[in-house]
Amino acid sequence: MKVSRRSHVPPFAVMEVLAEANRLRDAGASVLNLCAGEPSTGASDVVRRRAIELLEHGDLGYTESLGVPALRRAIAEHYDRWYGVEVDPARVAVTTGSSGGFLLAFLAAFDVGDRVALARPGYPAYKNILRALGCEVVELDCGPETRYQPTVSQLMEAYYDGGLDGLVVASPANPTGTMILPAELDAVASWCADHDVRLVSDEIYHGITYGDTADDAPEALPTAARYVGEGAVVVNSFSKYWAMTGWRLGWLVLPDELVGPVDALAGNVALSPPALAQHAGVAAFSPEGYAAAAENVARYAASRELVLSRLDDLGWSRVAPADGAFYVYADVSGDRLDSVTWCERLLAEAGVALTPGTDFDGVRGGDWVRLSFAAAPATVAEAVERIVAWRRTL
Repeated sequence: MKVSRRSHVPPFAVMEVLAEANRLRDAGASVLNLCAGEPSTGASDVVRRRAIELLEHGDLGYTESLGVPALRRAIAEHYDRWYGVEVDPARVAVTTGSSGGFLLAFLAAFDVGDRVALARPGYPAYKNILRALGCEVVELDCGPETRYQPTVSQLMEAYYDGGLDGLVVASPANPTGTMILPAELDAVASWCADHDVRLVSDEIYHGITYGDTADDAPEALPTAARYVGEGAVVVNSFSKYWAMTGWRLGWLVLPDELVGPVDALAGNVALSPPALAQHAGVAAFSPEGYAAAAENVARYAASRELVLSRLDDLGWSRVAPADGAFYVYADVSGDRLDSVTWCERLLAEAGVALTPGTDFDGVRGGDWVRLSFAAAPATVAEAVERIVAWRRTL
């Protein structure tokens, strides 16, 4: 029988690495997993307690397609609290993770054949979902000279080369961890509004920042929620800052013209997001929930410093800035192995799982790997020691 052409997207290599790591662990090997962007702590106690209460006494039936009103209000209040931006709860759509949010946003905003730009290197699911929906992906080559973020000049070139209907940006970005500065986001958002290009901003790592970026006043933090009135879409999630990966809970902040289409699509695609996760998720916005998330960020910061302090020992002379998120993206070409082989051998010979850069960059990714320091600090420290020792055997 026929298999659709739209389904012919490449697999996510990190999941293949994770599967092999799990196979080795099940066989009795000592494996340290630094390949997945998954916080080791899991949901905070306040969220877990609320979930227990709901399991015992709560109504966990279908909810509204766009999410329960209490959670939508809590998300809107979060924007006022963190950014000083007023968001109407009616513009908030709760989704099944940010992945479900991207699918709904792309379905509502783009038609078959539309051209959508995004940075390379970048999170592979953007382009894979877009291509599965029949959109043309325009990859913008973003290196250290642009801090791995797209620029207005690149957008203009792509626009005049064949037109643009959309732009996906991420800050902090996966795999590089780089952030868009407020003035840069303002310039990009203004350009998109002036040229009728839909801006979709991935902000799932917001709150996980380091160094100077962590000291910015909340009202100075760059969120595209400020530009929703001009057509921008914000995607966020409970997975990273609140460490709730398996709860599959995310959200969109939508311009008025996309609220109705997303509502209709959501009802048809998934009926509603997971009820238990929604009701318990409200507790993440409590003082205890914010405090637990901040403690996680402090742990990531310590692990980040540990990795960066060992760059010479690791042989990594070229790394992305890692302003935020919990990744170090490093050039390993000096070891004279392509990144896929490098990661395969590291896992098989040293028991450390990292992700090859081919997931994120189809052009130069063979030289790069991504290390996630979202694991426990002791795990990160031991993994670094293993990598350093393993490189001496090459």
